[in-house]
Amino acid sequence: MLNSERALGETIALPSEEERQLLRDSVRGFLGEHWPAASAVERSTRASARREIWKGLANQGLASLGSQPLEGGLHETVVAMQEMGRAACPAPLADAVLVNLLLRGSREFLELVHRGDAYPCFCLAEADPEPAAGVIRLDGSRASGRVAFVEGADSATHFVLLANGGSALAVISADAPGVHVRPTPAMGIDGLFEIDFDASTAWSVPIDPAILPEIVAVSRLLVGARAWGAADRSFELVVDYVKQRRQFGQPVGRFQALQHKLANNLIALTGIRLGLEAAARHFDRGVAQWHLFSSAVWAYESNVLRKVSLETHHAFGAIGYAEEHEAPRHFRRVHFDMSRHGGPRAAREDLADRYLGEQPQGFPEFDLGEAGNAFRRDVRLWLSEHWPAERRRAYEATDQTHREFDADFARELGATGWLGLTWPKRFGGMERTPYEMLALLEELERFEAPRAGAPIQAAAWMIHGSPEQQARYLPGLLSGEAFYGMWYSEPDSGSDLASLRTTAVRDGEHWIINGQKIWTTTYWAEYMWLAARTDATAKPAHAGISMFLVRSDTPGIVRKPMRTMYGGEFCNTFLDNVRVPADALVGKENGGWQVLTGSLGTERAYVGSRITARLARDFEQVCNYIRTLEIDGKPARLDPVVRNMIGDVAAHIEIGRQLALYSIDLYARGIEPTWEAAMAKVFAGELMERFCEETFDIIGMRATLSSGNPDAPMLGKLEQKLRHSLMWVISIGTNEIQRTLIAQRGLGLPR
Repeated sequence: MLNSERALGETIALPSEEERQLLRDSVRGFLGEHWPAASAVERSTRASARREIWKGLANQGLASLGSQPLEGGLHETVVAMQEMGRAACPAPLADAVLVNLLLRGSREFLELVHRGDAYPCFCLAEADPEPAAGVIRLDGSRASGRVAFVEGADSATHFVLLANGGSALAVISADAPGVHVRPTPAMGIDGLFEIDFDASTAWSVPIDPAILPEIVAVSRLLVGARAWGAADRSFELVVDYVKQRRQFGQPVGRFQALQHKLANNLIALTGIRLGLEAAARHFDRGVAQWHLFSSAVWAYESNVLRKVSLETHHAFGAIGYAEEHEAPRHFRRVHFDMSRHGGPRAAREDLADRYLGEQPQGFPEFDLGEAGNAFRRDVRLWLSEHWPAERRRAYEATDQTHREFDADFARELGATGWLGLTWPKRFGGMERTPYEMLALLEELERFEAPRAGAPIQAAAWMIHGSPEQQARYLPGLLSGEAFYGMWYSEPDSGSDLASLRTTAVRDGEHWIINGQKIWTTTYWAEYMWLAARTDATAKPAHAGISMFLVRSDTPGIVRKPMRTMYGGEFCNTFLDNVRVPADALVGKENGGWQVLTGSLGTERAYVGSRITARLARDFEQVCNYIRTLEIDGKPARLDPVVRNMIGDVAAHIEIGRQLALYSIDLYARGIEPTWEAAMAKVFAGELMERFCEETFDIIGMRATLSSGNPDAPMLGKLEQKLRHSLMWVISIGTNEIQRTLIAQRGLGLPR
């Protein structure tokens, strides 16, 4: 193994995030001085300039990255490679890191590399998933063959090549007899080379072929980091540009179409960055199967980063097409690097083998720390006893209107105290970490358990409720006895809640409420959380909204349920002179907007996690079903089209998991995720739709069969999941509104 495997949760003292930031700043500063953007393209054409910058980087200690993980491992290398991409610097850092990993016993040669006196070019040759990468054969101390797509070969002092099918590593001096280097212009410029070796003198070391997938995974990770850096730099430039560029009398960055495009790019770039970091982190910690994360980010990045690059150029317009601009160099880098190592196809095949292979496995568990991992096991054991498969099947077989709630289960879960897992102890909670809450939510989704608790309302009571309200209402939420619904949306006020028209007028010791609420899914709950206008003249409009707690059986309430497309119900509710007591007001009069948005912050961090946990569970179930299918008399799991689709979806789900975990990480550090949580929600919601659609592509007409049909796949769940998937894009804030939030808060684009 390239790394030393450790158990999940086992700790090792690695460089901190603060140390990595110092490294990033140092590399960026050094390159800014010694490889400035204005001359980067011209310098790249000169072998002497490439050798000079490599010597300088080696003097900064970068050439030894990967040789001692405690001082700087793969995670730190990813950081440095990102900066190399931003600066359009072609120095052979990735090559050196691979040499450090594979030639740990070759001290004399490594010292040359670490001093910058050796300029290595590393080639995977036939171990590369790229079929035209070349072949090298060793015969004793002689190497013959050809390799292609080699970068910077005219600067190299040594070529380091996998030979004999990957069973040996050959080192050949660039000035050895029989070495012939030929330039091969690509993407309209020079920079790539083919190299022929004709019985060239080489020294070699044996390689265990079992580690070849890991070598490929490391190389993918490093060139992926460099490409990300290039794309991120170009994106940074275009975001600044659209804030300044004016058309039709206003900055073009104000146009919604452009804001949403750039929001998509930010989601993609963030997901890729998190995926790269996750893979490198797992490698440095010695986590088994770390290369799964490398395959996932590569399979996702290979196509998506090219699209980001294209969309960036669209936003630049003509100015980005000029060679004098930075954008063309970054466009080329992205397309060079994302075409390497077989592109996404080979990585998708890696993933398909995991989920459709002879011994299929599920998504790897996040390392949530000692407490989080232990709590996950406790939750899993409890659910296996309290929500076993037979109880779930019996529940699903009942003709229920409220398909996601079971009162008995809610009370059982309440008895554990876990509904107050992260509550302060003064309210009866456990004050556990957000990572433990994530463990609870993921296991509930894994077991397909019903909903329980009311985290939004609980947070609102704790923040805005009076002591009397807290004493009255929080115990019921903690025990699972109480369940809340929300009366927010109205016929003309969906995403724009500030325009709601339902009114609440004070009448002595009561409030009188009139209006209409629509699209309420949990309309049957005992308590409803209702937003109403208490000041019709307030400016801005949201300043005149108040929040109320209303019992759903209060006189004057008329409910008209409507069947939903996904088989559930929502409700159109009319409130006619509904009289509620004065203490039904939550928080201050006209302070409802703060109650609404503040309490949502607690739930916002977990939205993406719930959707991606459900996605992962559904995906694993579908993969198990596909393993039973045949296409044209052959196992569907071996069909190349099916495997490509499954590998691609698996990669997207892993990126979605990383985006969701990012929100939890922020929340755990005391930072409320806003646009970051919106990114996770947008990504996961749309992926849910896509996953369901692609399942239909694989399974065909049988996927349309509903429950009750004996031939329905997975008891009819497939088609129901498709109908239900639409909800995730619309509810909890439509994805269009979320993209605007991302663009304006995450990128600072003008309103």
